[in-house]
Amino acid sequence: MEARNYLGIYLSKDRATVVCIGSGAGNVLGCFSVSTEEQQEQNQQQTLAALITQTCNEKIPMYRNSEVAVALDCAMFMQHNMHSEFDNPKQIAATVRFDTEEALATDISDVAIAFQINSSGEGGSDLTVFTAKRKILSDILLSLQGNNIDPVTIEPDVNSLSRFIYQKISPPESRDGATLYGLLSSRRGYFVTCRKSQKVSTLRTFLINPTQDRNELLTRQVLITTNLSETSEPINFLKVFDSTNSVSHSAIGGLGIETEDISLTESARIESKSLTDCADPVDFAIAYGTALAYLEKAQSINFRNDFMPYQAKKLRMQKALKFLSISVTVLLVAVGLYFQVQLLKVNRDRASLADKLFKPQYLAVMPGTKELPNKFSEAVRKLGSELRRIRDVRSGLISIKGEESVSSKLTWVLEAFNKCAAQTDLNIDSVSITTKSISITGDTSNVASTQKLRVALIERKLGNLQERISPTKSGRNSFSITIVPEK
Repeated sequence: MEARNYLGIYLSKDRATVVCIGSGAGNVLGCFSVSTEEQQEQNQQQTLAALITQTCNEKIPMYRNSEVAVALDCAMFMQHNMHSEFDNPKQIAATVRFDTEEALATDISDVAIAFQINSSGEGGSDLTVFTAKRKILSDILLSLQGNNIDPVTIEPDVNSLSRFIYQKISPPESRDGATLYGLLSSRRGYFVTCRKSQKVSTLRTFLINPTQDRNELLTRQVLITTNLSETSEPINFLKVFDSTNSVSHSAIGGLGIETEDISLTESARIESKSLTDCADPVDFAIAYGTALAYLEKAQSINFRNDFMPYQAKKLRMQKALKFLSISVTVLLVAVGLYFQVQLLKVNRDRASLADKLFKPQYLAVMPGTKELPNKFSEAVRKLGSELRRIRDVRSGLISIKGEESVSSKLTWVLEAFNKCAAQTDLNIDSVSITTKSISITGDTSNVASTQKLRVALIERKLGNLQERISPTKSGRNSFSITIVPEK
């Protein structure tokens, strides 16, 4: 099977940054940015989606075999800190919409919700809840799907950036305390607090005015972030990146935090010249972190869980099963037809041989028969019966007409005589055998002996016995027995 790639899209109102990475080590296969800032169109999302598809076809053709994830710009969603009475993720997911509506004191029927569990305990859970207008998500999804791009997840940009920091930037290992990462793009600011005691980050986003003093803005936002920290683990380190290179460490004073610069290109292990098509290094890091979502086993912050859940995998599976079922059915029908044709051919050959060879020979040995039986097995049975009759005629057991022959009748009578002669003191005067009857005259020592002779003749099943018994002057018993064969 061909290996899948992963496409991360950082999407704002008029700009998009796209990064494609491989499924193995997560190497960057291509990246670029597109913008509709100079185009005055009513539906910029459709234009932006078309530009993404067109540029992907030109620069990253392997994107067609990619899982797609989207990061939503912070200007398109809102972030809230909330508390839930539950600590079970399923219970939180079932009740977070009601808790959000109560906390905001407004109708949220037109809002999609995603959340992150920051901490859980006996008293419940502290959450970071993100809300986005359903219309915004609907426009984005329909525009992308109209250009054959169906994202698996849609998440906040700061969550994607947090993933990039955790997986690509190594935090200090031997130092105590939390590390605050401050990343400033040309238009947005992001703070991600990473602590050793927990894997969940504290996330903050804010907009930047091009005319603002970035040193003053960064100092103020760092103080706000450290004061908002609700953990006993202090923030002792600040790592900063500014895409405009206008932040001076000497101008950031009075924070009491060790500060140093970080390089996003070195963290991503990509050369700076490879980012020439990207509008901003921070945008690149967000898109890269979005593409890295496939490495997370845990459920991510995903707006699609609440609005237009992702169904592409299910639909592909159903389509594949449907195709497989049809293919197997066609294959079985083809195999059945093949064997049916073979059977018809064999039956046709058998019928032809029966008419040409078997029928003349069968009718020749079966006098009085004009047609073959319907079943071949019936013809075989009749031939077997005729063969046995011929053998019986040849051996003398029956006449040619099917009756028992004279010799066979005589044989049965003699066997009866031999069986009882010694016991009955049998004397035979005469034996007369015809085709209609057998007549026997003689005498035995007494009536009981004559009865034994009679039983012996009956056992041979020669036919019905007619007898006449009378005593003689010498004390013996005279008999005259006539056997009439059964018809």
